[in-house]
Amino acid sequence: MARPKEGAEDYDADVVDTWDWDKVFRRLPLSEWDRNLGFEVPYMRNWIKHETFDGYWEPADISKRVQDVDVPGLTMTGWYDIFVSQAFKNVSAMRHHARDEKGRIQYLVCGPWSHGGRHARDYGDDSDFDDSSLVRDWLDYWLKGEEMVLESIPPYRLFVMGRNEWRTADQWPLKDTQFTPWYFHSGGSANTLDGDGTLSTSKPGDQPADTYTYDPDDPVPTIGGNHLMEAPKGAHDQRRAERRKDVLMFTSEPLKKELEVTGPVRVVLYAASSARDTDWTAKLVVVEPDGTAYNLCDGVQRARWRESGSESSLIEPGKVYRYEIDLWVTSNAFLPGHRIRVDISSSNFPRFDRNPNTGNPFGQDAELMTAEQTVYHNKMYPSHIVLPVIPAEK
Repeated sequence: MARPKEGAEDYDADVVDTWDWDKVFRRLPLSEWDRNLGFEVPYMRNWIKHETFDGYWEPADISKRVQDVDVPGLTMTGWYDIFVSQAFKNVSAMRHHARDEKGRIQYLVCGPWSHGGRHARDYGDDSDFDDSSLVRDWLDYWLKGEEMVLESIPPYRLFVMGRNEWRTADQWPLKDTQFTPWYFHSGGSANTLDGDGTLSTSKPGDQPADTYTYDPDDPVPTIGGNHLMEAPKGAHDQRRAERRKDVLMFTSEPLKKELEVTGPVRVVLYAASSARDTDWTAKLVVVEPDGTAYNLCDGVQRARWRESGSESSLIEPGKVYRYEIDLWVTSNAFLPGHRIRVDISSSNFPRFDRNPNTGNPFGQDAELMTAEQTVYHNKMYPSHIVLPVIPAEK
């Protein structure tokens, strides 16, 4: 938790329990969000001032310093950890580009956990991994020279949710990964749980687009996921959010065979907005036979940053653009009878800040505007999710 600026003698660490977090998160302009805390958080204000990847951020960019790594590493993370995506990128980069052979000795363990905690669902006894013993053995080997058969330990140890089993891998993404597109379909009414949105590997033909109104004053609520906020983390039933008209849902038929999805996930979305800038959110969900819908991974793409992280470009209202939404990573076995679902919307708050739809400079806007959103899925604009499918062992 951020410390206050000097002079805020009334600050008490226990006061965080009394803050109205919804009020804090909703404060506008975003550059003044900390006013509801009772003190300023200077570094957060600086972050908001630097919305592009400029000289302010470059010293923290460890991707350009991978070649300086010359020590072995053991990284532990969780599928619902706020840092999970970067953890996989860092380990992979060091394994290939570290300074020397020792620096390329990098291992990663990923379980069904959130940051600083365990899991919100029951994943069986095997999910309670004895990480302390592994860390102790690792340190004893490198610092004390004690015995450890390092060569027999695969560099990636991953927990496959659904199947609730650990698996190992020698590389990331996994060998033989089949990046498979699953396409969005509907008759133009994919809104809510009662909508007609479907998901399949068949490409769409002539289909009407889906529409909804995005109101940043009434954003889709965050229900679990990868974050550090004062809110439930991990896997939670998404149906409360999926009943909203500003959520499009594309759901597969019940699977006849198990389908393992392990790796990076992305959505390719063709969409138009009435605004000059807006957000597009996507969420991968596993639907159990009783209808319970658990989030697996999610992501957001701000329209003005669709082409670059260093130069923004507002959109033309009504024009169709292609967006790629990074949903980070996951590992889940969709079991027979389970269904695959993708939720599309324009907000997931407060995991992601609300886009006010005005096109004004980031963080300075106290004005909110509604936006009319259109999502296309036809022969010309085949919106889809790309799943990292792991072939079943023969």
